[in-house]
Amino acid sequence: MTEENTRDFPGLSVEAAEELARERGWASVRLLEPGAMITMEYREGRLNLVVRDGVVERGWEG
Repeated sequence: MTEENTRDFPGLSVEAAEELARERGWASVRLLEPGAMITMEYREGRLNLVVRDGVVERGWEG
C-alpha cells in the first residue's frame, strides 16, 4: 500500500472508513485519538486512522 491508498480516508465516518479499508484489502485498521501515544513499529498491511468525533482526520500505512 502507499500514501496514495490512504488519501481517500480523511473526512469519512469511522464506519465508512473501515468498510473502505476492507474493500481495499487492508489487513487491520488501528483507530487513534488525536495526539494519542502510539508504538512506532511498522506493521505491513495496517492502516492507522486518527479519528475525532467519529470522523477520520488522517490516515497512514504501518
